Amino acid sequence: MRRLFCILLLSSFAAAAQSTPAKPGPLAHTFSIVARDPATGEIGVAVQSHWFSVGSVVPWAEPGVGAVATQSFVDPSYGQFGLALMKVGRSAPDALRGLLAADSGRDVRQVAMIDAQGRVLAHTGAKCVASAGQITDEQNQFSVQANMMLNDRIWPAMAKAYRETKGDLAERMLAALDAAQEAGGDIRGRQSAAIIVVKEKPSGKPWEDRIFDLRVEDNDRPLVELRRLVTLARAYNHMNAGDLASEHNDTAGMLREYGAAEQLVPGNLEMIYWHAVALVNVNRTEEALPLFRRIFAADPNWAEMTRRLPASGLLPNDPKILQQILAQTK
Repeated sequence: MRRLFCILLLSSFAAAAQSTPAKPGPLAHTFSIVARDPATGEIGVAVQSHWFSVGSVVPWAEPGVGAVATQSFVDPSYGQFGLALMKVGRSAPDALRGLLAADSGRDVRQVAMIDAQGRVLAHTGAKCVASAGQITDEQNQFSVQANMMLNDRIWPAMAKAYRETKGDLAERMLAALDAAQEAGGDIRGRQSAAIIVVKEKPSGKPWEDRIFDLRVEDNDRPLVELRRLVTLARAYNHMNAGDLASEHNDTAGMLREYGAAEQLVPGNLEMIYWHAVALVNVNRTEEALPLFRRIFAADPNWAEMTRRLPASGLLPNDPKILQQILAQTK
């Protein structure tokens, strides 16, 4: 059944490719990386380009399946069909070879695919605008690729940075993008960037399976902004873990996670506020009061917000406790 599905899928791609002449898609001349972390099984793709909203066309990823970067003269069907083929058991190299064979515009494509086992392959078409090239590392389970670059040092710098950087998959992929930019980057400049990191296996809850799914659509320094967003996302991941610990009456875990979030973005009032609320809900109101004082001083609207929480069950329905908290407005 899987073999039949693969044949039908490739046939449909070939038919679509032959029914109309090959014509350029979005000009996402760019640099990107697809990678799998052997330690965690996480799979990811990250990209920067001098093209608006590169994250809406180049990166594709699905937990337990793989990741795709489709660029140069982009054909987004490489993302959709590539993941579909890997999902039914085709390796990333087999999926990419099959799709390339069916594509009359393969010479202007640049595509990389990696699957959930770390099998990886990339293609740089003969007519991709120079400087263009790739490095695929099967041992370290990644591929870096770039086209329309200022020079041919870009993708070697990316590979070196990814191999040498410590940290999780997102950190290592960001380091590869930074190295590309430092080596010269896109000959036209920079405009947008994106990163997707998914878990090793699907949970059946897609909203929980994407660790990072972030885009910078239009920015003078997209990689700087992308790093800022990744840091913020990390902090909110800690907040979510703190909320879960609170639901399970794990006070130590709750405080650890909230503390980690605040260390990442120390001035974020939202995080400080819900940390304070959580402290009150575990009968540690005295510890919460300095946090409320800081929040109310920065923005009095949080005090009005606090008055509304008991009715929703988010604070104890105890007038004395509420009065004690609101006294921090003075």
